[in-house]
Amino acid sequence: MSGRTAIVAGASGLVGRHCLRRLLASGLHEHVVAFVRGPLNVTHKRLEQRTVDFERLGRMSAFPRVQDVFCCLGTTMKKAGSEAAFRKVDYEYVVRLAETSLRTGTDYFYLVSAIGADPKSRVFYSRVKGEAEDSVAKLGFAGLHIFRPSFLIGQRTEKRPGEAAAIAAARFFSIALVGPARKYRPIKADTVARAMVVVARERPAGKHVYTVDEMEGLATLP
Repeated sequence: MSGRTAIVAGASGLVGRHCLRRLLASGLHEHVVAFVRGPLNVTHKRLEQRTVDFERLGRMSAFPRVQDVFCCLGTTMKKAGSEAAFRKVDYEYVVRLAETSLRTGTDYFYLVSAIGADPKSRVFYSRVKGEAEDSVAKLGFAGLHIFRPSFLIGQRTEKRPGEAAAIAAARFFSIALVGPARKYRPIKADTVARAMVVVARERPAGKHVYTVDEMEGLATLP
């Protein structure tokens, strides 16, 4: 075991749950801190759960000193209820986490973003994701790894009306997504998480962005 410590932010979310499970199983980190809104039904000798108010993150007492931060924060427009509320989670909380962790000594930041992220996009969702990526990139981590999945497949803790039909449709139409369109194929949340852990094992320096194809390739590595 390396003696490294990690934070998983958004550990109760779809990708975050898988990321936390795979990190604990991998043995990459001596200690893993899960930032959650409420207790997780997970126990492990190397796991510490911390209930976090992201509004007050910068003033959090004894912010953990870690080498790696896995940022799986995110919401939906429907769940957020407004553009302002969506931006608060997907931009403000993400950037605040990055700033605070860098200030306390974090070297590597692993960010779950989304396909189409672009600060100049006319689509609000994509624009916010792109702005978050840009703001984090400007902070100067030794390694910044951005994962851009399209439609995420997996068992969510909350039921979303019509999601089963949407997943079935996405799988059906993914057959037609070839060439440049392949990046829009749906991807399992666990595949994204596995790719994140594989990258964390190697820890390449610099900024790297991963497409669906690249994440699926990484997830096949031993």
